[in-house]
Amino acid sequence: MPVLALDTSAAVAVALTTDEGAPLAARHLTEERRHAELLAPMVTDVLRDAGVDRRDLTAVVVGTGPAPFTGLRVGLVTARTLALALGVPVLGVCSLDALAAQAVADLGLAPGGEVLVATDARRREVYWARYRVGPAGDPAGDPAGAAEVEPLTGPAVARPAQLADDGVADGAVVVGRGAALYPDHLTGAAGAPLDPDPAVLARLALARRTRGVAQPSEPLYLRRPDVMEPAARKRALG
Repeated sequence: MPVLALDTSAAVAVALTTDEGAPLAARHLTEERRHAELLAPMVTDVLRDAGVDRRDLTAVVVGTGPAPFTGLRVGLVTARTLALALGVPVLGVCSLDALAAQAVADLGLAPGGEVLVATDARRREVYWARYRVGPAGDPAGDPAGAAEVEPLTGPAVARPAQLADDGVADGAVVVGRGAALYPDHLTGAAGAPLDPDPAVLARLALARRTRGVAQPSEPLYLRRPDVMEPAARKRALG
C-alpha cells in the first residue's frame, strides 16, 4: 500500500513509495519562498504519476526539520491535515537523519563511520548534526535500503566557522547544502547529497515503525521565527 512523504526543510520535495519503501513517483523543486503554493500541486502530481488515489494512502511521512519557520510549517501542516482527513498516521522524521542515511547509500560509507550533516539555516549559519553509521545486518539497519544512523550530537544551529574551530567536522564525511555554501569552513564530500530525499524519509519512517519507535511530527525550529508579534505598548502616564 502506498505511503506519501513530504519535506520542506530545504527544497520542496514529495515522494510516493510502497509500504516497503520502494519508490513509485517523486517531485523536487529547489525553492526557498513558495512552499505553500507549490506543495499541494506536487502532491497531486505524484499521485497522478503513480496512478494512486489519495484514499489508498496508508501513512503520511514528513520531515520535521530543522529548518526556517515558514517553509517547515507548510510541510507539517499539509502532512497533518492530509493524514487527519484520510484517517492515517503521520510519521515525523528529522530531515537531517534522512540526509545522513542517504549519504551512507550514495557514498557507500562503512559501518562505524561518521557523517556530519550541514544544511542552510540562512543568516550565515547552518543546521547540523553528527551521526554514526549502523552496522550492516544489525537490527538498526533498514532492509528497505535506507541505512539507519545513530545520532551522536545535535541537531543544533551554528556558524560554519565555529563548527570548524570546534573540530565538529573532524573525522567525519560532511554532506548537505551547508557544506556547499561554506566550503572555506566545511569540506563537503564529492557526490554527497545536498537536500533530504523524501523517499529516504519514508524508508526510515517505515523501518522505525516496524521497530516500534515513536515518530512525533513536532517541528525542529531551533530558533525563534524572523517575524514576531509586536510587543504591547507601554501606557504613558499622564
